[in-house]
Amino acid sequence: MSVPNLNRKLVLEEAVQTADSMGGVVETWTALGAIWASIDARGGEEREIGGRMVPVSKFRIITRAAPYGAASRPRAEQRFVEGGRVFDILAVAEMDGAAQYLEIWAEEGRS
Repeated sequence: MSVPNLNRKLVLEEAVQTADSMGGVVETWTALGAIWASIDARGGEEREIGGRMVPVSKFRIITRAAPYGAASRPRAEQRFVEGGRVFDILAVAEMDGAAQYLEIWAEEGRS
């Protein structure tokens, strides 16, 4: 296995829900930290979101591994942010047998 070129600085974020004054819930995103990664486009499609067709791009993101349960280990339902771009995390798995890197599948454009 070749060593991935982790040349993109991404901010890992997690959704936080708080009660509002009307009995509802407000969702905000909290930064958990920066992670260096490589990003490769893997395709795309148009999807109906909110009654309109929206382009959604799919990506494979590689990062250094972190132990299960660590705040620095990405999970599905979290997201990466790079400037104005948002990558919603769909799945995370070890990329190699030595568990040195994580392979993350994400989509941009669906939120």
